[in-house]
Amino acid sequence: MHRSPVTLAALLLTLTLGSQNDSGLVKWLDFKTVQEKYREQPRPVLIDLYTDWCGWCKHMMRTTYSNPNIAAYINQHFYAVKFNAETKDTVEYQGQVYKPYSAAPRTPHELAIKFLGQKLSYPSTVFVTNNFQYNLLTQGYLDEKKLEPMLVFMVENAWQTSVFDEFNRHFEKAFYDTAYKKGAVTFVDPADLETIQKKKPRKVLVSIGADFCNTCRVMDRTTFSDTTIADYISKKFHVSRFNVTRTDTITFKGEKHFPGQVNGFPFHSLSLRLSNNRFSLPALCVLDEQMNIIDVLNYYQSPERLGNILRYIGDNGYKSKTFSDFMTESPKPATGKNKK
Repeated sequence: MHRSPVTLAALLLTLTLGSQNDSGLVKWLDFKTVQEKYREQPRPVLIDLYTDWCGWCKHMMRTTYSNPNIAAYINQHFYAVKFNAETKDTVEYQGQVYKPYSAAPRTPHELAIKFLGQKLSYPSTVFVTNNFQYNLLTQGYLDEKKLEPMLVFMVENAWQTSVFDEFNRHFEKAFYDTAYKKGAVTFVDPADLETIQKKKPRKVLVSIGADFCNTCRVMDRTTFSDTTIADYISKKFHVSRFNVTRTDTITFKGEKHFPGQVNGFPFHSLSLRLSNNRFSLPALCVLDEQMNIIDVLNYYQSPERLGNILRYIGDNGYKSKTFSDFMTESPKPATGKNKK
């Protein structure tokens, strides 16, 4: 049976959810509390903008936000605000005071205008992160399938390297499109890399991931499966997949690296070595023929983004040119057109 990404993540959680009511199962907070908690421990913020007369807003509470797996994921990873866009309350947000425009019924609040502009449509969902500097807005009713990629996009920092529409296309292929046509990349075990390098020296890609990492799965199933990228990698690179929860000892460049724990979670020390102490999930580590680190690409890498970076490194452009100069002098399509 197919399990959605938030279902998989929810299985790792130990949360006690309250009984279902008009607010669903999400633990909603007010703006004052969220901003205080954010200063202590930053997390993405989810803001549900609704009105009392909005039928789809109520339906979303009874369905999407009452799904135990969705609610568990939000409660674990987000600060969530349920905000009436026509409230008569005064609200302070990021050092500025926002008020209702008038006492008349169905008048939008100044803070709703800030988030939505002149497109006052409900329900609307705003995601905020990066010290309240990055916003992602979506409008209309969201079922579980529509909301899942947005949650993952924010929690796993895919917003740092991709726009949502691009990420969403690949998320759909990775989790739901069984007919997606894939290329073929042969992954070698990290423990065997040095032996393989002695026989056939090449640049090396090491994809650091974990079973619970949803963006890792999207990269495996779409980025590394893009036909053009897969073909190019096969010609230019050895590629390896490294799971941070491995439990064996691995020797890399004469040094032994061991499994261990960080905050009670399994974590292999080779992850830090390969990522040059720039660890993230996912991380793509690029090594030269002598197994020296060329670069570390943190977070999710789409095929559109990765294709040109691989050419820049694989064709040795990085040795003499900036990336922008390389792209100006050698423009090529980043990826192929995978077809069903």
